[in-house]
Amino acid sequence: MKENRKPKVRPYRSTLDNALWSFREILRKAPVCFLLMALEVPLSVCLSYTEVYLPSLAVALVTGGASLRHMTLRVGLVITVMLLASALRTFCEKLSETYYLSEYSFYKNVDSDRKSMTCFFQDYESKDIRDLSDRAARATQRWNGVLPVADVPRRSMKLIENVLCYLLFGSVISFVSPLLVPILTIAPIVNWLCARAYRNWEYAHRDKWTDIDRRLWYVQGETADFRAGKDIRIYGCAGWFRQVYSDLCSQRSFWNRQLVWRSFLSRIADLLVILLRDGAAYALLIKMTLQGELTVDRFLLYFSAISMFASFIGNIMTEWSGIRSTSLNLCDFRQYLDLPEQDGTGETDAEPYLHSAPEITFEHVSFRYKGTETDTLTDLELTVKPGEKVALVGLNGAGKTTLVKLLCGLYLPTEGDIKINGVSFRKFRRKDYYRLFSPVFQDVQTGFFTLAETVSGQIRGGTDFTRAEECMKLAGLGEKLSSLPQGIHTRLDKQLYADGIELSGGEAQKLMLARALYKDAPILVLDEPTAALDPIAENQIYLQYQEMTKSKTSLFISHRLASTQFCDRILYLKDGRITEEGTHQELIALGGEYASLYEKQSCWYKCEKEF
Repeated sequence: MKENRKPKVRPYRSTLDNALWSFREILRKAPVCFLLMALEVPLSVCLSYTEVYLPSLAVALVTGGASLRHMTLRVGLVITVMLLASALRTFCEKLSETYYLSEYSFYKNVDSDRKSMTCFFQDYESKDIRDLSDRAARATQRWNGVLPVADVPRRSMKLIENVLCYLLFGSVISFVSPLLVPILTIAPIVNWLCARAYRNWEYAHRDKWTDIDRRLWYVQGETADFRAGKDIRIYGCAGWFRQVYSDLCSQRSFWNRQLVWRSFLSRIADLLVILLRDGAAYALLIKMTLQGELTVDRFLLYFSAISMFASFIGNIMTEWSGIRSTSLNLCDFRQYLDLPEQDGTGETDAEPYLHSAPEITFEHVSFRYKGTETDTLTDLELTVKPGEKVALVGLNGAGKTTLVKLLCGLYLPTEGDIKINGVSFRKFRRKDYYRLFSPVFQDVQTGFFTLAETVSGQIRGGTDFTRAEECMKLAGLGEKLSSLPQGIHTRLDKQLYADGIELSGGEAQKLMLARALYKDAPILVLDEPTAALDPIAENQIYLQYQEMTKSKTSLFISHRLASTQFCDRILYLKDGRITEEGTHQELIALGGEYASLYEKQSCWYKCEKEF
């Protein structure tokens, strides 16, 4: 049976297209770096020729009976030129490498990070895009001395340098025999073809080790993460982590062996060609010298020129292969930057909708996650009136959080439409649409900023500190602020700052609620906002819920059904559909699944009193 072969993977962009893009980018962001790399070309050509010419000159002067003074002047002049060329080339190389290329790398890294923060969330959530993101990030980092985002211009200059040397030394060699130049030139084609086959194989299989590398980085990060330290120790996870890491290293080693073996085969072919090529050329020179057709100084000049000529041909192939290889890395980087941000062509300005509670309408909305066979939400029809407080309840997997993500514009419906005051969400500019929402999601991310900066989402100069403090107090952080010497200017993350603090789960959740209140968007979305709070803190939040939602349309997700009594209407979701709807009292009277679930939860409080 024949093995099923994978279809050939075509690069996202051609080598020429990537080269033109690279030159445009480096000229735009680091023009001085480009000039320094260009200046290295004539300096390197000059240095290469003088290195070959100097020994021949010295032999010619000695055998020609030149005076010591004449020899010193001639040789000294050449050595001076060599020293100046070498010093200037080293200066240009070090300045461009250590400063300008590092700065350019920073700019490209910012581009990659910006895409990660603006890429459409539904796309960014998928594994394929996350893997592409990792490969794009690698293109902005130096690996084995190579910086992929800047390597094409650098290698292009090296290619030009070697082509010029090829022409210069080829003209010298042609005096020996015109046939030597084509013979020495044709042979390296075999090397180039071998290198090309290796690079194509590497590019076609890169997704294999990218996934392994990402998991390796994850395991390394988790074992060093302060937040995971307690679980690792208490649950004895150290051995498990070591085993997982060992297994992943074994998988990565397998692909490393594949890479080394294929690279070794290409290098063996390269070595055989070099032996045949150079051996024939040197044999010809020795024969001509023995027959008296070449003088000693000419023999030395041509011998050195052929050795250098062979290296220039190899360098041309190496640089060209390097350009193609780096171009494949750039394909990942450019493909990632070209991902759509789902901004659409919307022209509706969100400003008129920011100052009053809007109406929200779901019209036959369905949603299915990529790779699944069933809808998470099915033909959902829902209208939330201006200023209405709606609770979404149901068992895990009912579709509550998915509904919220659709509303906030993080997902696109598979079918149907979502409207704000009768205007489709597709007609809004994406960044403007986000301004309509103040969400508090289940996952809490606090960063390493000050409390005030975390609440405002702004650097110090853009934060209204009075307002930030009011919002934190409203969210239940008043006592916490009073206990901190620096108050709202206290910095988070004590791993980074000696005076930093670590918030408890409940405190972090309150801080996110304060951030939502600070934004003051017309639609407030609370996805399990009290899950990490103790009963007293939770009760305080509920008592302030009316104040928080004043002049806002709000959606509230909670598994604690006692909290839903603060809402105007409750929607019970099951299997992606609204199966029950009404106030708390109406649903209890209905005696359906909501009433049954509420009874099970309240039973524990009744049982506790009996105990």
